[in-house]
Amino acid sequence: MGITYRQAGVDIEEGDRLVELIKPLAKRTARKEVLAGIGGFGGLFALDLSKYRQPVLVSGTDGVGTKLALAFMTSEHRTVGIDLVAMSVNDVAVCGAEPLFFLDYYATSRLQAETARDVISGIAEGCVQAGCTLLGGETAELPGFYKPDEYDLAGFAVGVVERAKIIDGSKVAAGDVVIGVASSGLHSNGFSLARKVLLEHAGLALDAHVAELGKPLGEALLTPTIIYAKPMLALAEAVPVKGFAHITGGGIPGNLPRCIPDGLKAMIHAGSWPEPPIFGLIAKLGGVARQEMLAAFNMGLGLCAIVAPEHLDAALASLKQSGLDAFRVGEIAAGSGEATAEVV
Repeated sequence: MGITYRQAGVDIEEGDRLVELIKPLAKRTARKEVLAGIGGFGGLFALDLSKYRQPVLVSGTDGVGTKLALAFMTSEHRTVGIDLVAMSVNDVAVCGAEPLFFLDYYATSRLQAETARDVISGIAEGCVQAGCTLLGGETAELPGFYKPDEYDLAGFAVGVVERAKIIDGSKVAAGDVVIGVASSGLHSNGFSLARKVLLEHAGLALDAHVAELGKPLGEALLTPTIIYAKPMLALAEAVPVKGFAHITGGGIPGNLPRCIPDGLKAMIHAGSWPEPPIFGLIAKLGGVARQEMLAAFNMGLGLCAIVAPEHLDAALASLKQSGLDAFRVGEIAAGSGEATAEVV
């Protein structure tokens, strides 16, 4: 008998078993617009055109980055799926768009259905939090391409917004105020630096209880990214939001200017929001300079919103009603040249 596909490293039966395991996970994310989802060649989604005059589709894609290394080291795979959804749907929602559906790509050297199910359970939970459906995805078994028991993730989100309601920052003006919305920690950025400092340089163990954090280090690092999509849409309904910025890689200085017109700058006041202790721990143990920290991490603000001063109180009330901690952290001022954001 000749060599089989399984002997080459690809287990078709395990893939089929995974499909059956994830069908109920996808079902909990279903929206009424779904015509066909998991199991087909393509996901079918019928946009309700009666709700829009000029619907504009908004798409976003991202991964989880080296945060996955912590999942491998701790064998905790149930939260990184939430991160995956968050990184895409938050980017879609900053335009004022409602996330409609999400697709994932899961690639591994050797498929282990239970591990993949745990990952996808997090993806489903993220979709529930975002209000979108898990419409489909792809599982790839690539023997010899990844290290044993490791995998990679990518995700793709599509949303919709009425053309007249697109939030693009074009109306931001000097005198507007910047609201910072609390993050849950590192979210999904800066993990290469965090692992270098905490695990390699300081030699901390992931299961070690860290007094400054009040919990084991691994648990703190794997805290999932906050999905802001629903609160952002609620805020945009409550007040005229002029700009949103999802604070990811590049931190506040790298992301806030993306929703500010040239000729303006955001002046952000350090100390106007509480920084989660994980950032101080990294800075202390690694001797990491403040500017380096600001460029690598969100520093406790996962989202920024820009509104006119007269809408500040209503905006803060809306975010509080959504269960988020939010603070006035700065204002927009006249600048010169390209838009900038300074933390002073």
